[in-house]
Amino acid sequence: MTDEELKDLVASLAIDSKNLHAAQKVTDEQMKLTDTQMKSTIEQIKQNDKVLTEKLERMGVTLGNIGQNQGAVAEEFFYNSLKETQTLAGVHYDFIDKNILRSGNGVSDEFDMILVNGNDVAIVEVKYKAHASDLDKLLSKKYANFKKLFPAYKNYHHHLVLATFHLYDELKQQALDHNVIVLQRKGNLVESYLPVSEVH
Repeated sequence: MTDEELKDLVASLAIDSKNLHAAQKVTDEQMKLTDTQMKSTIEQIKQNDKVLTEKLERMGVTLGNIGQNQGAVAEEFFYNSLKETQTLAGVHYDFIDKNILRSGNGVSDEFDMILVNGNDVAIVEVKYKAHASDLDKLLSKKYANFKKLFPAYKNYHHHLVLATFHLYDELKQQALDHNVIVLQRKGNLVESYLPVSEVH
């Protein structure tokens, strides 16, 4: 390489470097502008959330209590329906209780409904919309806690019940496969789905 070619190469590299620095500076400015816009957008979202929350609170609604209200509606519906006949899966019960909170032996739990006669006890878990985790909780934690908290029903036939306004067919089948009675709302009526072992 001649001296002249070397000078041209160095000059070309200097120009490329200058252009690269200029492009980097433009990119940095664009990133600062984007960052500023993002911060502004996040602040606007927070402000909108605050305004919406305040409006809902003035109307007596909080986002947390919407789910609670739906659950209360489902519980009231199934309680009133079962209280009317006191019959579940072909078994007549003498008593029906709701929202039973019991503590003892280091265990505490709340049960949506319990139906009892001289031989049977039905433990009813009510959900507005049932999920797999609700079934798992009923089968494991709720049932285990029931046995600890209600030892007087040790020799009764135990019936686990999942009552819900909505659940997917796969979950319904899983419940039935685990001998859980499924109650669903059908208009103003309750429709029962029984595991094979519950069919009388």
